Amino acid sequence: MFIGWDWATETHDVTVMDATGKRIDRWELAHTEEGFTKTLARLRKHGAPADLPVAIKTSRGLAVDRLLAAGHPVVPVHPNAFNAMRARWGASKAKTDAGDSMKLADYLRTDGHLLPRLEPTEQATLDLQALTRQRADHIEAKVAAVNQLASLLDEHWPGGKAVFADLDSDIAMAFLERYPTPTKAAKLTAGRLEAWCKRRGYSGKKPGSVLIERLRSAPKAASRLSDAVAEQLVRVQIQLVQGIRATIRTLDKAITEATGTHPYAPLFATMPRIGKVSLGQVIGEIGPILERAQSCEQLIAEAGVVPVTRASGKSRTVAFRFATNRRARVALTTFVDNSRHGSAWAAKIYNDARARKKRHPHAIRILARAWLRVMWACWRDGTCYDPAIHQANDKINAPADEPLAA
Repeated sequence: MFIGWDWATETHDVTVMDATGKRIDRWELAHTEEGFTKTLARLRKHGAPADLPVAIKTSRGLAVDRLLAAGHPVVPVHPNAFNAMRARWGASKAKTDAGDSMKLADYLRTDGHLLPRLEPTEQATLDLQALTRQRADHIEAKVAAVNQLASLLDEHWPGGKAVFADLDSDIAMAFLERYPTPTKAAKLTAGRLEAWCKRRGYSGKKPGSVLIERLRSAPKAASRLSDAVAEQLVRVQIQLVQGIRATIRTLDKAITEATGTHPYAPLFATMPRIGKVSLGQVIGEIGPILERAQSCEQLIAEAGVVPVTRASGKSRTVAFRFATNRRARVALTTFVDNSRHGSAWAAKIYNDARARKKRHPHAIRILARAWLRVMWACWRDGTCYDPAIHQANDKINAPADEPLAA
């Protein structure tokens, strides 16, 4: 039997199909506990869950979690790939929920042997992945909030933005809380500013005379808002930035604790310039791929650091790989970029790629392939990273400098 599951936020549609392509059963269920309970029970009437694979157009979510927990093999189908297949069921490419669940079941019946099944991620890895992904989301939110604060200051208080180099810093936040408008800072002198910075533990090593000159040389605002309203706008935005910075610190602590107890951490913890948060990101995103990968080549492809080759007749193109786990690629390349500043081996691979006129992102992906081979060797053998062993391994080093265009 083959199951097609067309999911939505309020209702789902399920079709059961046999090996001949005949529809055996079909029903719609509400996105409620009763709906899931009755559906899982109804599926069990058609056989053991382990013998009933389910095709669904997502790789995560409540429906996927419930199916995996019930013991069903889950086959995630990318929506783009599924839409490209619609023509096989009719030139009109018609779409209905019932039709899509039937098409998913049929697609699984005919092409299921080519589609990878979703393997449950280890609990510790899944927890760490959730923490690092939420941190990444909060980093994006912080960048947006800081940009909004910068825009406010440009309009109402340009001098407040110019005093310190990094607007997203403790000293800059404290300064704006104390002096949110030009009026509040009107009586500041170089001596008063320097004394204030000293009390706040300022580590920028710029004297008060330099800081006050930055403030005074900034253009004066021509805002038509009252000081009270401008102050309120700035203070509220500062509260938003400070709140997000606090959540990031909380997540950093949680990630550090989760990483410290993770079974994969010792394998990669000694890699150059891989801090606690970066280690957590690598384990959270690369770990699930390692758990299901059958070969190092699969690992490299799923991490998105190898190009896609298209060849037909005399035509041959090598293009950037867009279809990949983008979070995994970002986590990996962030570590890789840092590693070249702490490892002569990594620096050589990167510099050799740059010498062949590869752009920085391409050179980083070439280095990332080398690091993934190291990670694969550590994972396969259960050994902790040791530069004396892994960097001297010809099988790891040989393909790393491969001049692929990506």
